[in-house]
Amino acid sequence: MFSIIIPTWNNLSYVKLCVESIKKNSALPCQIILHINDGSDGTLDWAREQQIQYTHTPENVGICIAVNMAGELAVNENIVYMNDDMYACPDWDKYLAEEIKSLPTDNFMLSSTMIEPRDSNNGAVIVADFGRDTESFREKDLLAALPSFHKNDWSGSSWPPVVISKKYWNIIGGFSIEFSPGMASDDDYAKKMWEAGCRYFKGVGKSMVYHFQTKSTLRIKKNNGRKQFLLKWNCSSSIFNKQYILKGQAFTGILKEPPTEVLRKDKLKTWFKKKFVY
Repeated sequence: MFSIIIPTWNNLSYVKLCVESIKKNSALPCQIILHINDGSDGTLDWAREQQIQYTHTPENVGICIAVNMAGELAVNENIVYMNDDMYACPDWDKYLAEEIKSLPTDNFMLSSTMIEPRDSNNGAVIVADFGRDTESFREKDLLAALPSFHKNDWSGSSWPPVVISKKYWNIIGGFSIEFSPGMASDDDYAKKMWEAGCRYFKGVGKSMVYHFQTKSTLRIKKNNGRKQFLLKWNCSSSIFNKQYILKGQAFTGILKEPPTEVLRKDKLKTWFKKKFVY
């Protein structure tokens, strides 16, 4: 049912754990596709040894190009984008599949719920520390604690692991490479789905992954994603997340168009209009 795309950049211990968790904890057969940026740390050799499908660039091309390249190999009905520093918890895919099967449309955007060791003031995340790197990861403790975690479904899916149908992946053209190396690319991804008519953005509470947090983004020179989003969509990413897809809020069903006055209250947009001429 799922083709799982995982971009990775010299994060061998993390991508090993990620792939192993998918193989061990998925309820359904799936296709795993890596995009290997560089890979000189042994990732390229390991992927070949394990006979994992992959695309490769000799340098780091960022998330957007990486995901799109790997997406060319996807064969299943739905495409999942997952970070390499994630551990897929048991039946993570089962709950996503059940949600998809219950929907009358293939125009949806779903996310799993992240468990993270540090509190980032994200209402959609479960905060619980089971290790901040692969060396300190307490897998047995995490698995033992999972039955005690209860998270309601939440609105505003775009955080990985995120899944859309392959049909709409092709319609929106995957990730936008102008957001390389990737800041705000997930917001843009969701906005493209919104523009394609999607109004079902749901984080599935029962589908869980453990996320070690920002193991690659700390090493890159970041693009100004907030500015790019604003100039592209004439709307700030914060307004889109808070007022359009209600990101992190309790899930209440199909979303409605935000009131017209919302855009007039877009403070970041107003500030940029004063500062830049475009």
